[in-house]
Amino acid sequence: MKTIILAFGTRPEATKMAPVYTALQQTEGLRPLILSTGQQRVQLDGALSAFGIRPDEDLQVMTERQTLADLTGKIVPQAGKMLRRMGADMVLVHGDTTTSFCVALSAFYEGIPVGHVEAGLRSGSLSEPFPEEANRRLTGVLSTLDFAPTSGAATNLRREGKPEGGLFVTGQTAVDAVRMVAGRVPLRPEWQARLDAGQRLVTITMHRRENLPVMPELARALAEVAAAHPELYFVYPVSLNPAVREAVFPVLSNLSNLELCEPLDYHDMAPLMAASELLATDSGGLQEEGAALGVPVAVLRNVTERPEGVAAGVLKLAGNDGPQVRRVLLELLADPETLSRMKQARNPYGDGQAAGRVAQAVAWHFGLSERPQDWIDSELD
Repeated sequence: MKTIILAFGTRPEATKMAPVYTALQQTEGLRPLILSTGQQRVQLDGALSAFGIRPDEDLQVMTERQTLADLTGKIVPQAGKMLRRMGADMVLVHGDTTTSFCVALSAFYEGIPVGHVEAGLRSGSLSEPFPEEANRRLTGVLSTLDFAPTSGAATNLRREGKPEGGLFVTGQTAVDAVRMVAGRVPLRPEWQARLDAGQRLVTITMHRRENLPVMPELARALAEVAAAHPELYFVYPVSLNPAVREAVFPVLSNLSNLELCEPLDYHDMAPLMAASELLATDSGGLQEEGAALGVPVAVLRNVTERPEGVAAGVLKLAGNDGPQVRRVLLELLADPETLSRMKQARNPYGDGQAAGRVAQAVAWHFGLSERPQDWIDSELD
């Protein structure tokens, strides 16, 4: 029996790794365990509860307003000790968080192979998103198995010299996750009442570090959009980061059709996204989740490491300049034909079977299964 440690610390990692955990549980010869760093304490616990999963071990590293250097200095030594204690035969990390890079580095120091779920995403700019672009590149240097969600991500890895034998195109596990939850959990009654009264929903999220200097400006742009569309109801689950809250609450707290709420558990967030007319976000994962749900996404960033959604027509880059964001959102909301085309765009991120491919690839690595077939995405059809 091989012990596979799934290590994560944030809400997006938890939701995207939950289907992988389930798939590993169903794979003969593999024993999955969860190591949480607690990088996002409250959001992480809420995400896991939607899937009925609890960590086996928790490093509890998060403190308020700590720096990235402080976080790195805590995770690397503590994770190494815990991986030894848990008897890890392989460690799976996800995406581009500080947790992912630090645990991958700890595993490397311990001589434990690393599997990188959501490998190969690249924006081309180390500062956008920050520090995520550097985290995912550095994690890729340390990984033995690379699970690219799309053929484009796999191409990035080949270009960087990653060996073909450890490279798999799986689809995006976020598609698995959002389909698991959105279809079986109802929308909150207060938001359903808005829909029943004919008021359409728009979901907002903003939390990126590179957006913090312009977040008050972005908040003003959102306030102007909300004021121009009283027939819409905007829901903004606000990050617990004090810098984010200090930027947006003074600007957005007194609008009758814009609700600032606490971060949502995934069982509330998934049906909210599914019921929305538009997602306006600087998140990475929400870009894929919107595409999977057929919901148009306005990306509040200058670049995206998920270009497949832009090419497919479900994502629209809005930038992070306040006047430009205002213009893009107003144009989208005033153009039902464009929104309709975006809703009907093909989802380029997966078929809901990504987690099974990851589990089979791990089993193959240990000689327990045949190698999985790569997912054929829209770029290869």
